[in-house]
Amino acid sequence: MAELSKADHSAQPPRVEVPRSYNAAHDLIERNLRAGRGGKLAYVDDRGSCTYAELARRVNRFASALAGLGLRAEDRVMVCLLDSVDWPVAFLGAIKAGVVPVAVNTLLKPQDYEYMLRDSRARVLFVSQALLPSFEGLAARVPTLERTVVSAAPGTGRPAAADEFETLLAAGRDEFDPADTVADEPCFWLYSSGSTGAPKGTVHVHSSLVQTAELFARPVIGISESDLVFSAAKLFFAYGLGNGLTFPLAVGATTVLMAERPTPEAVFARLTGDAPAALAQLRARPTVFYGVPTLFAGMLASTAFPPRAQLGLRVATSAGEALPARVGAAFTERTGVEILDGIGSTEMLHVFLSNRAGEVRYGTTGKPVPGYALRLVGEDGHEVAPGEVGDLYISGPSSAAMYWNQREKTRQTFQGEWTRSGDKYSVDVDGYYTYAGRSDDMLKVSGQYVSPFEVESAVASHPAVLEAAVVGVPDDDRLIKPKAYVVLKAPGTGSPQLAEELRSYVKDKLAPFKYPRWVEFVDELPKTATGKIQRFKLRG
Repeated sequence: MAELSKADHSAQPPRVEVPRSYNAAHDLIERNLRAGRGGKLAYVDDRGSCTYAELARRVNRFASALAGLGLRAEDRVMVCLLDSVDWPVAFLGAIKAGVVPVAVNTLLKPQDYEYMLRDSRARVLFVSQALLPSFEGLAARVPTLERTVVSAAPGTGRPAAADEFETLLAAGRDEFDPADTVADEPCFWLYSSGSTGAPKGTVHVHSSLVQTAELFARPVIGISESDLVFSAAKLFFAYGLGNGLTFPLAVGATTVLMAERPTPEAVFARLTGDAPAALAQLRARPTVFYGVPTLFAGMLASTAFPPRAQLGLRVATSAGEALPARVGAAFTERTGVEILDGIGSTEMLHVFLSNRAGEVRYGTTGKPVPGYALRLVGEDGHEVAPGEVGDLYISGPSSAAMYWNQREKTRQTFQGEWTRSGDKYSVDVDGYYTYAGRSDDMLKVSGQYVSPFEVESAVASHPAVLEAAVVGVPDDDRLIKPKAYVVLKAPGTGSPQLAEELRSYVKDKLAPFKYPRWVEFVDELPKTATGKIQRFKLRG
């Protein structure tokens, strides 16, 4: 297979030249074997560890075993696995065989999985034993699903002989030639998180993975072979896929995988190197941490936050939703480490707009990632002036090919070289972009646009508030006004007096027409698994 080459001309944006004959899985694995990293740890999970040579063998065994299941090139399989080494083995093994893996959220309901199985026509399901109850009865209702293969990872108490995933690998071969795929053909699917409704099957091509590594991970994060990385965002999420698979494999780093839910306490155990056992034995601590705003806020509110001396971090990143300025500043004060807040999307595969080390401006999403072009478009179809809010469009090499079986939505989102993000932003004279909310979440109050995120940030800056979500609600005159749903740091302490205090607090921070007319205290906010607030559920 031809080598990748980088072209960086002064008059053109940086890009990665990917040869026409290209298999993404083969590239990400073989580059490490050629570099002599076969004996280096690729993954540490809850069961143990796996070297690059072992990962290569497992990927080859998986790829070769797929033929025994009757799968052919371009067939689709669904991957619904908890984060363990089985996840990259299934994902990369399918890609190497020319089979298209459809990676799905592990936190969904049976009706969601039935929809995705029917929509994708996946012939085989690879699922963790702990998730199997959510698929009960689906095989009988989805005629295109021919077989289910269950993984016992992470440890569930099942005897090893009952681990169907391991049995499948045992039937494969240590050597396997990659399928004759091309850079522009479908490689894998991710379903959009559904923050504004039903999820969409988003089809990505083989060249997209390596583009995100070369354009974002290397120059912005500065990831290298010496890093130990840990992502609280799971592998099924576009953000987590880059963090825990593409980026470390592109440079030969080592990755810590965690199957359990990313509570602050579970995250602290990984960041300090106390868990899992294999990581503790290495006496190593992650140097790169990938989180989301809700998690960073929860970590800072936890009394178990470890002392700075117990951490080995050099950089942290955030995506999924805009990071409140107070959260970023508090994390840096506590740890001495900057959070590089950025934005990506399922459609663009990873981050295309981000803060940079040493140039962080909390409250903004930073500047465009090299290789990506951005523009902000107003209601008149023209680009807006600095300081004005517009719809964000992105042009870059990692854009998805389409939404599966949704032609009209494909045409609305993928417009020539530009991808419509659905987010609203403004940009200042220094080139820093500031989030203004989702395009369909913007409120028109007293004849003026109001960004829900701006109001949420103001409410959340109050010392009693953990997080907030703002939606538009009609008043008695059926005019739209902001309403805030508020989660407090001390549950159960909400009162009419505190609600009035929050209203007055926001009035002092923002233009008077922007303050929330109503404040409702809730135990939690509805969110996608990627941490995005589902405001449509609050409006419903």
